[in-house]
Amino acid sequence: MTPLRRRRLGVIGTFVWDVIHGRDIRTEPVQEWGGITYALSALDAALSDDWEIVPLIKVGADLYPQAGEFIASLKRAARDAALIEVPQPNNRVELRYVSDERRTEVLTGGVPPWSWIGLRPLLADLDALYVNFIAGWELDLETMQLLRQQFQGPIYCDLHSKLLGIDPSGLRIPEAMADAAAWCRCCDVLQVNEDEMNLMAADPMALAATALASGVHLLCVTLGSKGAVYFAAPGFTRLADLATPVSQNAFSAVSTALVPIDVSLLDDDPGDPTGCGDVWGATQFSHLLAGTTFTDAMRLAHRAAARNVRHRGATGLAHYLRGELAPS
Repeated sequence: MTPLRRRRLGVIGTFVWDVIHGRDIRTEPVQEWGGITYALSALDAALSDDWEIVPLIKVGADLYPQAGEFIASLKRAARDAALIEVPQPNNRVELRYVSDERRTEVLTGGVPPWSWIGLRPLLADLDALYVNFIAGWELDLETMQLLRQQFQGPIYCDLHSKLLGIDPSGLRIPEAMADAAAWCRCCDVLQVNEDEMNLMAADPMALAATALASGVHLLCVTLGSKGAVYFAAPGFTRLADLATPVSQNAFSAVSTALVPIDVSLLDDDPGDPTGCGDVWGATQFSHLLAGTTFTDAMRLAHRAAARNVRHRGATGLAHYLRGELAPS
């Protein structure tokens, strides 16, 4: 009997080697994988058995073998999963935490963005796309627009570092988005955090109006330990509802609410907040792909993000999120 074809989730993002200061009481900085590895780990833990991960990710030659080992460790990586090696040095970030939820980032390296010519052939057999702007330049607006026009499956987008610029020293600095509506037109589900939201619009309702009028069905604004706020298009409860076009004249019927984190998930130990937003979004999309309602998916995402706080780094994170012992 021929086995059923697994559905394929394409993942766009960037591998980053992190050097982290101030996360622990130890004086020595911690070095480990970061960037898209947090989302990959969460997808590996949360996707249902009928989905597999297809990375659409470029990696610098200096870290290509190590990145390949990380992909090989994922339970749900497609059999043909392969990274694209590029000659440029891989992205590296120096993180300095100034509080549990705020940090500075200094970026070095320069993995180049995707062109439409390079990306288009890789989309043919994909069923859904998860796009996380880890570097911020993985796709330019024109390429993202072509992606939206040509790809028929659901697109989840975490704008993340798209709202960060870079000063001459490599320090990532907040950068307002002048063409927010154009970016919103490129995805079905959009994720931003509170700071990013403020760089896109004057207030949450203004961003919600822009996003939903542009075709976004679900806007999620993560609020750290407070949970997340959603704005959902009329009639949208799960991905199957994407077949219903968003009405630009029905904003009064938009649903919105805060989905708080269960206090039992919070811990007095600050733990490690690195990657929580990535784990949150990847977990939510995994459950949306399984047919879960978005409110239930958000609660499951809260749980995974809270669990991520109690784990150090992305190595072994997928096992930890599944409640398994990582292989030694």
